[in-house]
Amino acid sequence: MYSYQGTGLLVLTLLAALQFTTEGRGAPPLCRPGFSEDVYVVPVPETAEKGQPLFNVRFVRCRQDGPVRFECSNPADFRIGADGVVYALRPLTMSRLQEVPLTVVAKDETGQLQWQTQIKLTPPIGQTQVTLTPPTGQTQPAPDMPAPPSLSQGLEEIWFPSRQSDSSSLGQLKRMKRDWVIPPINVPENSRGEFPQELVRIRSDHDKNRSLRYSVTGPGADQPPTSIFIIHPISGELSVMKPLDREDISNFHLRAHAVDLNGNQVESPIDIVINVIDMNDNRPEFIHQIWNGTVAEGSKPGTYVMTVTSVDKDDPKTANGMLRYKILSQNPESPTSNMFTINNKTGGIITVAAGLDREKVPQYTLIIQATDMEGNPMYGLSNTATAVIKVSDINDNPPEFTAETFFGEVPENRVNVIVANLTVTDKDQPNTAAWNAVYKITGGDPTGRFSVPTDPTTNEGLVTVVKPIDYEISRTYVLTVVAVNDVSLARGIHSPRQSTATVSIRVIDVNESPYFDPDPKLIKLEEGMLAESTLTSFTAQDPDRFMQQSIRYTRLSDPANWLRIDPNTGRITTIAVLDRESPYVKDNMYSASFLATDNGIPPASGTGTLQIILLDINDNAPHVSPQEAEVCEKPEPNGINITALDGDLNPNAGPFAFELANRPSDVRRNWTITRLSGDYAQVSLKIGFLESGIYEIPIIITDSGNLPMSNTSYLRVKVCQCDHHGDCTDQQHIMAAGLGTGAIIAILLCIIILLILVLMFVVWMKRRDKERQAKQLLIDPEDDVRDNILKYDEEGGGEEDQDYDLSQLQQPDTIEPDTIKPVGIRRMDERPLHPEPQYPIRSAAPHPGDIGDFINEGLKAADNDPTAPPYDSLLVFDYEGSGSTAGSLSSLNSSSSGGDQDYDYLNDWGPRFRKLADMYGGSDD
Repeated sequence: MYSYQGTGLLVLTLLAALQFTTEGRGAPPLCRPGFSEDVYVVPVPETAEKGQPLFNVRFVRCRQDGPVRFECSNPADFRIGADGVVYALRPLTMSRLQEVPLTVVAKDETGQLQWQTQIKLTPPIGQTQVTLTPPTGQTQPAPDMPAPPSLSQGLEEIWFPSRQSDSSSLGQLKRMKRDWVIPPINVPENSRGEFPQELVRIRSDHDKNRSLRYSVTGPGADQPPTSIFIIHPISGELSVMKPLDREDISNFHLRAHAVDLNGNQVESPIDIVINVIDMNDNRPEFIHQIWNGTVAEGSKPGTYVMTVTSVDKDDPKTANGMLRYKILSQNPESPTSNMFTINNKTGGIITVAAGLDREKVPQYTLIIQATDMEGNPMYGLSNTATAVIKVSDINDNPPEFTAETFFGEVPENRVNVIVANLTVTDKDQPNTAAWNAVYKITGGDPTGRFSVPTDPTTNEGLVTVVKPIDYEISRTYVLTVVAVNDVSLARGIHSPRQSTATVSIRVIDVNESPYFDPDPKLIKLEEGMLAESTLTSFTAQDPDRFMQQSIRYTRLSDPANWLRIDPNTGRITTIAVLDRESPYVKDNMYSASFLATDNGIPPASGTGTLQIILLDINDNAPHVSPQEAEVCEKPEPNGINITALDGDLNPNAGPFAFELANRPSDVRRNWTITRLSGDYAQVSLKIGFLESGIYEIPIIITDSGNLPMSNTSYLRVKVCQCDHHGDCTDQQHIMAAGLGTGAIIAILLCIIILLILVLMFVVWMKRRDKERQAKQLLIDPEDDVRDNILKYDEEGGGEEDQDYDLSQLQQPDTIEPDTIKPVGIRRMDERPLHPEPQYPIRSAAPHPGDIGDFINEGLKAADNDPTAPPYDSLLVFDYEGSGSTAGSLSSLNSSSSGGDQDYDYLNDWGPRFRKLADMYGGSDD
């Protein structure tokens, strides 16, 4: 790259790094057309006028190639000529165009081949030159290569290590490499010099007799980040293309190469170290912009508070990165303006003055400054941060009562009620252990009837009654209460007099309930005490000694209704006999409760319990258990075990004496009883066989009371046939083992009721069917009225109701065919056209016994006939055929119809014919 000055034109010429390859000794070099670089970094002026040339792009052409045509990606602002020079088409401000790279495309004449490169525009930076010892000797450019510009004067040269050579007698070359240490190159960061800026010239002693090509490799050259350093391939000038940033990369390690035109290495690569010299271009930065710290109030000078930290990207080994801290301001400035100090090197903040008081100043705000260059205010860069220091609370203020005496009142016998509220003030921070108050009663409550818990919200003391107070014992209480905090006071702080207060409490008298003493009251009596006997006096006491009140007594609970209490005196008497064996007596004790009520306003009442222990007397005769048993007809080794039960207690109960009664006489003949123990005996058969049946055995049992009591109990024994297991096998046993008599009767009643309900339902259904069928009868036309049977006790609906179908009564063989009524003309009471039911046919001369069967069969047929007419219609009861064997009805009055006929068989027909049997059967009477 070259920089031309003097014409006001900054033209950047980018030379191509040509690579040559050989296909054999003496072969001509191969040429590859294209841009010399893929990316160009071009410094341009801040502003450019219209038509001003800005830079030049170098394109390498081979001898056989034709001309190329250039195109620019921003034709609105730039124009590129055929020689690669880029011009401004209008006045431009380069800062706006530096953000987007510029693309340049080269195309051949055919348009089939094209090449592309990018141009990055950078602001111009002034060039800094270092005057060094001029090199010895110059080299001439090789043939067919562009001539390099004039070499910069005073540029330091770096030579490849020289190789000494001498000729031996055999004409062989002997080379010896000499040691050479190349010092690092120092480049200041953020340089403002013109770019590219030459740093050093790389030289080889072989360029005196032949042309060489120089190149550098490594990060910053051909490795990322690329295009920071470039070297002129002919002159060997190493240049930097843009300002460097030490905070980004502090040094670069490059390798310089020298090759001939054929690409053969003529020198061993040498290492070049480029150090970026730090400049003070970074301000200190605090890690946090706001720092929070705490310090307890009352802390002594020298107490550590907090540490602030700042960092500087500059080299910490130089003054550029050496920081110093100081406090610029303190707010508020109380009690002094210098309550804190800071270590200028470490940033540690400590207290330097006494007087920290949270109640006066709860928080301090400090402005902290960090400056590099070791705090030099003229050359150093500075930055600030804020330190917020909160003064934490300690218990340096005791609670103080707002009044010396507090008052309250409470009704007697009331508990868990608040009598008075004690208020205090505390200057410490609210809702902390140094603020929370704790109240203690130090005097005036020897029996512990009061407590003073703390309200957590208001911090008040709540004087509360925890035990009942009796007005008759004490009418007033004067308490001494002390208020302290959850934590102890700080050292040197003492409780003032205001931390103690007096609480005066007045007790209000109320009407208290009478009470029985003792409660319960226990007495012992023998059972059997007669009615109207005095037991005891059960009286109550009225605690209201200062009230003139009377007490009345009533019975509250008396389960057996045995007792009565006098309403004025409380004397208890009996109204029934006391029985220990009563179900209301539990464990020989009977309990009754009574109520005592005074006449106060409002009345008060109390209850008491009287417990009576009833002593046993011999008032119950023993009886046998069980009362029923069964044995086999033939005696077995085991008999019937019985037990004597007595409601009394020992010694009025067992041991018992058992014996069989003398009556009836067969008892002792058939049975025997054996006493097994004081309470048990065994009854067994005395004879070899006893017929099955139920037997009642009278047994006399006598207890052991002082005045013994005897009782004859009957043991009901069932004697039955038994199987080989000794179990009864007859039906009576099975029935006895089943349900009881009451259960069987209940089941039978249920069955009878169910049958009655079913019968009533069937009758109702039949009646409803007949009524429904009656509505379907049709009206018949007028017909022959001969031999009709008329009912005169029927109230019909008019003359139409008297049109009966008399053909039903005529003999079938006398009916003329032409008298058949026409189809469709029917009476309302006519039977519907259905198949005739099969009614029974009575024989010409029936036996008198079959008349009942005949009538019953006819009734069944009529009930099952769906075409039967309703009750108010004509019914055909029988058809006796054409020739009746019966005599004339007038024969009823003849003498021959009398006593020769026997009508006694009518008694066998049932209750319906019993009247006829009474009229015609039997004797003449």
